[in-house]
Amino acid sequence: MLSDAERREIEEDIKAYADRKMGCVGALKIVQRHRGWVTDEALKAVADHLQMTPDELDSVATFYPLLFRRPVGRHVILICDSVSCYNVGYEDLLGYLTKRLGIGLGQTTEDGRFTLLPVACLGVCETAPAIMIDSDVHGGLEPPEKVEELLKLYE
Repeated sequence: MLSDAERREIEEDIKAYADRKMGCVGALKIVQRHRGWVTDEALKAVADHLQMTPDELDSVATFYPLLFRRPVGRHVILICDSVSCYNVGYEDLLGYLTKRLGIGLGQTTEDGRFTLLPVACLGVCETAPAIMIDSDVHGGLEPPEKVEELLKLYE
């Protein structure tokens, strides 16, 4: 079930589209902003609200790496594993993050603060290797210890 606030925000957002279904990504982002992730129940409620099937909406939700279909930490760290980042320090950066946080890719720290996920590209190849924490992109993380100052900002 959608909350009144979620429903109002979704209705406001979909006014920009000729077809309600075209607002599905925005609607999922609204739900995620309110709940932290998109539960099965929320996905079904959004699908009903937009006159879509849950399968149609789930195919959209699982396509976009910034829509989370399972619980994530308060801060999501996306590590770019594109060719550019891979060639200039991805492995060292990943190793540093996994050791520092005590988690692997796809995992969340025990305190629920950070989730570490791979992403195909952050579009900042000129500053590779790069990560995105929440909506903030950070590049030039070579040597990987440079990430330590960033993590302190989110603790």
